[in-house]
Amino acid sequence: MTLPPDATTLLADLGGTNTRVALAQGRTIRRDTIRRYPNAGQPGLDTILRDYLDSLGRVDCAGACVAVAGPVRDGVATMTNLAWTIDEDAVAQATGAETVAVLNDLQAQGHALGHLGADALATVVQGTEVPRPDAARLVIGVGTGFNAAPVHETPGGRVVVASECGHASLPVRDDTDLRLLHFVEAAHGFGGVEDALSGRGLERIYAWRAAERGAPVERPAALIMQGLADGSDPVATEAGEAFVRLLGRVAGDLGLIHLPFGGIYLIGGVARAMQPYFGRFGFAGAFRDKGRFSSFMESFSVHVIEDDYAALTGCAVYLDQRMARR
Repeated sequence: MTLPPDATTLLADLGGTNTRVALAQGRTIRRDTIRRYPNAGQPGLDTILRDYLDSLGRVDCAGACVAVAGPVRDGVATMTNLAWTIDEDAVAQATGAETVAVLNDLQAQGHALGHLGADALATVVQGTEVPRPDAARLVIGVGTGFNAAPVHETPGGRVVVASECGHASLPVRDDTDLRLLHFVEAAHGFGGVEDALSGRGLERIYAWRAAERGAPVERPAALIMQGLADGSDPVATEAGEAFVRLLGRVAGDLGLIHLPFGGIYLIGGVARAMQPYFGRFGFAGAFRDKGRFSSFMESFSVHVIEDDYAALTGCAVYLDQRMARR
C-alpha cells in the first residue's frame, strides 16, 4: 500500500482475546485496512504492530493510538486478562509514529460516542429523559472482561474517566445472590463483578446453576449460548436469565453513581450476544429495581453499540484532537 508520509494514523484495540488494528485518515477509519489478530501465541503487541505495518509495506504513520483492556497509568498499560505490558515508547518504536497515546479501551469507546453510524446503536431501554448536548453518558463494556467509563462534556473538550469497576464486589441483595458470591469466591478467591459478568463469568454462572441443581457440570460460553438459543439446555436458560438480571442490576447501580442522563451504552461481544434476551429475562426491570428510586431510573436510556470497531473510531477521534493541539 502506497500512502504519502504522515498522511495516516495507526489505531489498535487490544482486548483480552484479540487485537484489532487499522489505519485512519483524520477521524475516518480506512475499513479496508482493518485486521484482527489473535493474542494467543504472540509475544506482545509490538510484534503485532510490526507485522501489520509490514503487511502494508511499512506505512509512515503520523500518530498511533492503542486502546487497552486494562488500567493505564503515565502512558503504561497493564493488561487485566493477558500478561502483556504496553507503553508509549514501545508503541513509538514499533510504529515510527511521532505522536503516541495509550488509552483504556472503555475510554476509547467513550470518545467514539457521537462519531458512530446511525445503524451502530440499538436501544434496549427507552428512558424518559431527552438528552442535552452536555449531558453525561456512560459506557459499560461486557466481553472478555467488564468495565465502565463515564463520559463528560466540558468547555475544554470531552473527558472520559478511566476506572476498573469490574473488580468491585458483586452486589448481594438476597440469599441467592449470596450463594452465587460464595461460589465465585471459591473459584477466584474474590467475588468481583467481572467474575460473573463476562465471557468466563457466564461459564461460572452456568456452573453455579448446575451445582444448585445437584448435578455439577461446566460448559464453555459458546455451548451455553447455543443451548440458550435453541432451548436444548435448561441450565443455560437459567444461567442466561441470572446473567441478564445481574447485568441490569449492576448497570442500574452504575447509573445511580454517574447519573448519565445522556444514556448508557453497552459494548462488547458478550453484551451483543445477550442483547436478544434482555426483554425475555427482564433487563429493564432489574435495571430500574431501586426501591423508592425506581421511578427516577426511568430517566435513563440504555443502548447497545453494535459496531465491533467502535474503539478504533474512538482512538481516531482522540488522536486527531490531540494532534490538532500540537
